Amino acid sequence: MSDESALRALAASSFNLPDLRDGQLAGMAALADGRDVLAVMPTGYGKSAIYQVAALHLHKATGRPAVVVSPLIALQEDQLDGLSQVLGPDAAVAINSSHSDAEVEASWRAAEEGTAVFLFLAPEQLAKQSTVDRIKALDITLFVVDEAHCVSSWGHDFRPDYLALGNVRAQLGNPPVAALTATASPPVRDEIVERLGMKKPLVLVHGFDRPNITLDVVRHHEDKGKRQTVLEQVAALARNGHGLLYAATRKDTEKYAARLAKEGLRAEAYHAGRPARDREHIHELFLNDKLDVVVATTAFGMGIDKPNVRFVVHADIPESLDSYYQEIGRAGRDGQPASAVLHYRSEDLGLRKFFGTHSPDPDSLLAILKVLKAAHAPTPRSSLAELTGFKARRITGLVNQLEETGAVSAGKRGVRLTSKAKLPTLVADAVELAEARQRVDQSRLTMMRAYAETDGCRRQFLLGYFGEDLPEPCGNCDRCAEAANQAEMRKSDGGVPASAADEPFPLQSTVVHKEWGPGLVMRHEDDVITVLFEQEGYKTLSRAAVVEHQLLKPA
Repeated sequence: MSDESALRALAASSFNLPDLRDGQLAGMAALADGRDVLAVMPTGYGKSAIYQVAALHLHKATGRPAVVVSPLIALQEDQLDGLSQVLGPDAAVAINSSHSDAEVEASWRAAEEGTAVFLFLAPEQLAKQSTVDRIKALDITLFVVDEAHCVSSWGHDFRPDYLALGNVRAQLGNPPVAALTATASPPVRDEIVERLGMKKPLVLVHGFDRPNITLDVVRHHEDKGKRQTVLEQVAALARNGHGLLYAATRKDTEKYAARLAKEGLRAEAYHAGRPARDREHIHELFLNDKLDVVVATTAFGMGIDKPNVRFVVHADIPESLDSYYQEIGRAGRDGQPASAVLHYRSEDLGLRKFFGTHSPDPDSLLAILKVLKAAHAPTPRSSLAELTGFKARRITGLVNQLEETGAVSAGKRGVRLTSKAKLPTLVADAVELAEARQRVDQSRLTMMRAYAETDGCRRQFLLGYFGEDLPEPCGNCDRCAEAANQAEMRKSDGGVPASAADEPFPLQSTVVHKEWGPGLVMRHEDDVITVLFEQEGYKTLSRAAVVEHQLLKPA
């Protein structure tokens, strides 16, 4: 076991962290001992400190750097600035498109000469074999994957470039992995572990309960009325502090921002369609308290650590509780009271279903397989793009689908056909898997709807989704306030039933259904049991029917 006192001292002296939170020291010690760590903690809790202290500890002993994979250049630059302030210049360097060739080469030298403790890269940089080879020569101490939920196709922010990271890690000799995410429900955690090739990792889940954030849902029937209410509420909230308004479409962000600006608020629209320069400027203005409201799509917020956000309002229902939790978690990081409000109109679910539909494309899959079969050798992705006419990102998505079913394998020299089955069979397998993913996506949306429509404590529901039990209602959501006014606090919805001792299917227990296969019990509410099935997603079952017809069996 590594010297925990040395790690604690290093955290205090080098990072000004005299008091560590639950899980931080355990994570540091595990990494320092060469063990993989999955840290699931809200932004602002201190996930980064886990790998930063461990990496500095290992660097002092070996002179070798840690590699940090981070999806956003702005996020990388924020971390570089922070590390440079506490550890000095060149302690952290980055290889990304915002740096000149000379700056990139200087960063490589700092890593190779032992000056740099941290080397930051974007996942697309690791698609270049030359980059992987150069990192391999560094013999790195840690392989850190920030925003690790991006590796999971279950995750709410899946990125195809992340799927290659497990293969990259293997090429680097399987250094210890630190996977960090601010939100990961049980299936996302499992997929992160599998995709990154993590062996018996220490899984740390802490800090999900944010009791200072009030959780409210406002129901609407008419779209026009909803929009007006959203504007009035945001205008009122913005008088007492800065906040975020999330909308489903780019067009709506522009409309809401324009209306709020007419009300005299400093408001800007933020979405992926705006130039990078504009997005960076808005980011800076918000961090420096020069905007009252940022009206954004989900493109805004990853890695944002602004302590005094007083409200997060959603004008439209998000596609999952995973993304909703991460977005509302940007409020109240200073521990002071903050508001999270979801404006819900059941008709809006149709829009989310449209956004969430990614139909499998049998013809494109078959085109890839035909090229690979004719090649009789590994084929570079660039050649696949040239021969099929598909764009590089499309090639990545199709290869990932085929790789998941074992039809192909991707390695250093390219992609090759590994299955001897007939091509139509391989296409059918990939399509079947894609359709299963679609069913899962729809079930996640169903859980989002259930949160919006629940009669019980919203915080119990939300924490239960992430596998954490809150025994008593929170007292800080609209449902609890309503129950308090009626002098009758409901004690169901995510908590343990009164007959818990006799409960045949306890929370977080594994079960098997005759038709849907293995699953995990996620929630109890009155006569309803919610089970997460691997291939079907979330299903709600009648307890009476389950018992009478023996639909579930303990695994």
